[in-house]
Amino acid sequence: MRIGRIGGRLSLLTEDRALDVEKASGGRFSADPDGIYEHWGEFTQWARGRSLDDATPFGPQQVGPPVQRPAQIFGIGLNYQAHVSEAGVRPQITAPAVFTKFVTSIAGPYDTVTLPSNRVDWEVELVAVMGRRAYRVAERDAWNHVAGLTVGQDLSERTVQLEGPVPQFSLGKSYPGFSPIGPAVVTVEEFDNPDDLALSCSLDGEVLQDGRTRDLIFSVPELINRISAILPLLPGDIIFTGTPSGVGMARDPERYLPPGATLTSTVEGIGTLSNHLVAAPHMSGIA
Repeated sequence: MRIGRIGGRLSLLTEDRALDVEKASGGRFSADPDGIYEHWGEFTQWARGRSLDDATPFGPQQVGPPVQRPAQIFGIGLNYQAHVSEAGVRPQITAPAVFTKFVTSIAGPYDTVTLPSNRVDWEVELVAVMGRRAYRVAERDAWNHVAGLTVGQDLSERTVQLEGPVPQFSLGKSYPGFSPIGPAVVTVEEFDNPDDLALSCSLDGEVLQDGRTRDLIFSVPELINRISAILPLLPGDIIFTGTPSGVGMARDPERYLPPGATLTSTVEGIGTLSNHLVAAPHMSGIA
């Protein structure tokens, strides 16, 4: 099952057609995509096997972020060994590096992103969307708490992120538009193996990152187990699970996103983000 935000409304999706959930359910479920996760079990019982014969075509301009107002957004740093190595981190990673991203950073899969400086980096990621409250959840049961998976870009302004005696991960990764997600949330049973998906990103057709989620140091179930040991994960919360190697800051020389280009991010079985990049007015250093 694929769900998304089409024209601002919750919809069941095929690749190019959408069925409006509120209309199809006779008002049983709201048109608000963010509200459905509180009723995930009931919704999935209704939706699975639902005919999409009445679905109508839609275009990219109608597609918004499938989740826009999560209560909590979690990011995971250094979760692929090759990325750990390129970052020059020597100690063995024994626990997830968890940070937050703020909700106003969320953008849609085809939205234009404004670059606040000349040091904005790319990080394609698999994003997990929670479908049930999860608190002290065992790893073996974690997938049962996931509504589905989507594609994300964890954009990072590296100067803000790393300046000062204490890094500011949450601020450096939370400028408006720095968390594009979409184009759909795809339920776990749609994947042959949700723990092994190809992901990649490119800039105007040049491949920048190319990896597989089987190389995650901490898998989606382990992340849920570890985070939920500390605090409850709520329906609709999202987890950016980390990025593979190939980020701009680790290159020699360093490389960052230029205005005028288009950043494309893909996860196997889910879809693609395509975000055009523009400069903030008078972009120079930090805006």
